[in-house]
Amino acid sequence: MGHQAPEQQQPGHMWAILTCIGLAILVGCQPVATPQKPPTVLADQDPPAATVQTSDSLQLASMPAESKVQSASWPNWMGPRHDGISTETGWSTDWPKSGLRERWSRQIGIGFSSIAIDGDELYTMGHVEGQEIIYCLHPATGQLNWSRKYPAPLVDNLHEGGPGATPTIDGDYVYTLGRGGQLHCLRRQNGEIVWSKDLTQDLQVELPEWGFTSSPYIHNQQLILEAGRVVSYDKHTGVKQWQTSKHTAGYGSASILTHQDQTLLATLDCDGLRIVTAKDGTQRAFYSWESPFLTNSTTPIVQKDQIFISTGYQIGCGLFRFTGEALEPIYTNREMRNHFNNSILHNGYLYGFDGNSNLGRVVRLTCMNFATGEVAWQRRGFGCGSLMICDDKLIILSEDGTLVAAQATPEQFQELASAPLLPGRCWTVPLLLNGHVYARNAAGRLVCVPLPSAGDPDKADDQASSNAE
Repeated sequence: MGHQAPEQQQPGHMWAILTCIGLAILVGCQPVATPQKPPTVLADQDPPAATVQTSDSLQLASMPAESKVQSASWPNWMGPRHDGISTETGWSTDWPKSGLRERWSRQIGIGFSSIAIDGDELYTMGHVEGQEIIYCLHPATGQLNWSRKYPAPLVDNLHEGGPGATPTIDGDYVYTLGRGGQLHCLRRQNGEIVWSKDLTQDLQVELPEWGFTSSPYIHNQQLILEAGRVVSYDKHTGVKQWQTSKHTAGYGSASILTHQDQTLLATLDCDGLRIVTAKDGTQRAFYSWESPFLTNSTTPIVQKDQIFISTGYQIGCGLFRFTGEALEPIYTNREMRNHFNNSILHNGYLYGFDGNSNLGRVVRLTCMNFATGEVAWQRRGFGCGSLMICDDKLIILSEDGTLVAAQATPEQFQELASAPLLPGRCWTVPLLLNGHVYARNAAGRLVCVPLPSAGDPDKADDQASSNAE
């Protein structure tokens, strides 16, 4: 099936709000002024307006051993395999009726940056009073290890604004991208700046209407971004290795695919789906895929030689086969219109949110056959939420902050557990790691909530009793 032309849009540009996720990405409708000079980065061991609130019962000495030693890692956007799926087991959906109790919470500032964790380090970002702040926290306590801040635009066009890219952990370093294009390589040990770039100057591009929200993708020695050009930097030195010609910036991140032993990159910008070589950025294929409000924000999903993309505003989704010279459509339809948060591919089916943020009440959680584009089931009631997959279960955070666990199956929607988690708007994908759920809202409240353990029938009751005390 060929690419379908978009339907005529009704007036509604003021509602064009977008988050990436892939970051979760937000978009607005008015242009934002590009910073006049490169940002100055300041060290700060106690960021303003960021205070820890820990449960009264929390004592490090009484924490379960698994809370002290973080055994698993989620080092970047979409996880270690870049697929949004965790292999973690040992947690239960037998949640107490009184709700899940916070282990800790912290105010981190406005934004939609999701969370990366490795060992005793949790990284995320927020915006506080004209400054973007990069946080390194302890995942078991929420205590501050270190932080870095720098002046940055909020880009709050018809939404809260703030950073939308997710930090990327690699070796001894962490890489971040700010909404205004401030790219940093920092030492994990102390937050020392190794190198930094202002993308508007370094790439000679304007600040995109919705800012920069591509999460850094590390491939061997390369750091790769979609930022109005696809660009590759040496991850250790910051030396630019190559850049493509200019295009209309997208808001998702790059994906890797391999064809005849050659490593390629797939990116979705606001002109279309683009395939370039990882070695030197040479374009191998392009398929036009425009959206009415320049809001292409998702990260391509790659399965062998097939690439899936999705966009909101009645554009829909498409599955393409890369032949080595061209992108051939397998199907296009309007059954999965991801406004900003990615769908997740699991056992041959895509799970994602179909619909736009301004019409949250009619957005549908959708399960769709990856190979055919046929819908297996749909479910309303989550607004423009987000999800990851863990242990064959959907971990859903609804737009209104409700955490839901459900079976990841094409048979039917089957809810297993539900509990309120956060107030306010929630567009950022949650993270389940080492028995704990980490989630944030747009206003900047970050929470850590332990889940009951599987095989321990008394644990949920014990937690419920503790909540009642």
